[in-house]
Amino acid sequence: MSQRRPSGPATPRRPRSGRPARSLRSALVGVLAGAALIATATPAVAVPPPPVNPSDAQLGDAAAQQQAAAAEVGRIAGLVAAAEAELERVGIQAEAAGTAYMIAEEALAQAQAAAEEAAEQLEVAAAAVAAAEARIATFSRDSYMNGGSFTSSAALLDAEGPGELIQRAAILDYVADNQLDVLGQLEVAKVAQANADSAARAARDEMAAAEEAAAAAKAEADAQLAAQQGAYERVAAEKAQYDQQLQAAQIHLLELQGARNAYEQWAAQKAAEEAAAAAAAARAAAEAARAAAAAQDDGPSSIGSGGAGVISGNYAKPTSGRVSSCFGARWGVLHGGVDIAAPIGQPIYAAASGVVKRAGAATGFGQAVYILGDDGYVTVYGHVNRYFVSTGERVSAGEQIAEVGNRGQSTGPHLHFEVHPRGVMYGGQINPVPWLNARGIYIGGCGG
Repeated sequence: MSQRRPSGPATPRRPRSGRPARSLRSALVGVLAGAALIATATPAVAVPPPPVNPSDAQLGDAAAQQQAAAAEVGRIAGLVAAAEAELERVGIQAEAAGTAYMIAEEALAQAQAAAEEAAEQLEVAAAAVAAAEARIATFSRDSYMNGGSFTSSAALLDAEGPGELIQRAAILDYVADNQLDVLGQLEVAKVAQANADSAARAARDEMAAAEEAAAAAKAEADAQLAAQQGAYERVAAEKAQYDQQLQAAQIHLLELQGARNAYEQWAAQKAAEEAAAAAAAARAAAEAARAAAAAQDDGPSSIGSGGAGVISGNYAKPTSGRVSSCFGARWGVLHGGVDIAAPIGQPIYAAASGVVKRAGAATGFGQAVYILGDDGYVTVYGHVNRYFVSTGERVSAGEQIAEVGNRGQSTGPHLHFEVHPRGVMYGGQINPVPWLNARGIYIGGCGG
């Protein structure tokens, strides 16, 4: 699929501290093996001066420093894990608060629509009141002009001719038949007017209060997330410092141990004969080759994330990666989807064919895409870095719609994927893992 208008870059929020020292240790082993090869290849008649031989006390002190640094790194790692768990908790709460705020916004919009409808009813009721009052005013004016105690008999006897007599008789019949009806309509219209006005006011007040409460909860959740994010970053930075100290201690210990090994090899070489030295050189050469190969094998390797685009029937895998958080209630709120950790920029695909109902800024998610599938389910893709679709656009299952990001209330790059049945945009989420499994799509984790 060709890439559409991007929605902007994303900035990673959670640095990872520390790195394995195995590759460094392997490299040092290779260097020491090479040094041993050079030393053992020298004939006995040209033995070089003895290398420095570290004392047992120096080796013991270096080992103690390395162990102390490793213990401190372990302690700080525990703090980092606890801070990360707390960060995930407040992140989920902030995300839930954002969803509640969007629900309140939608309810307020519905209440405003109801208020507008009530206002229209109010206008109709007011018109009915005015019409009823006009009819009564007309009747009252005629009665006043004809005399307050003007009886039916008098009105008929006062007629000046047959035509006027017939007209007055018809008016008296109309008033007799409709006077009570006019008064009743007036009372009904006034009651309808009062009810419509009261309903409009109550709906606006109730929904405005709900939106205000949701906004306050969202602000509190955002503040807690920001505070915990700062705490996590501080403890992660502290761990990075101790990781550096541990690495320095490991290097120092390896250097001393290497010097001791070099001295022992020099002492053994000094006592060996030339023939034995040649054999030892051959063995050392083989050992150096094995050490170099081991150093390459021990080096860090990267595992490609691979493409998503896995299609089964009419459904597709939204993205690929490690499931980092499952659906379910946590810390008193609902985590309404499944989180799939993946690098920023990794493609996100439509899980089902349908129409894009919303694409862009979304409270709690930073940026999100909502798709109403042909099967009636709404699929949600949150925390995206960029999105490539627009509202009203039709997409197919397996078509790229966005890329993984770290926006909104997020503790690291991932896709937050939700499923809503019956076309509901917000709320009513179901567990997306069995929903995907039932359609032949498997993301692993969470029992899936």
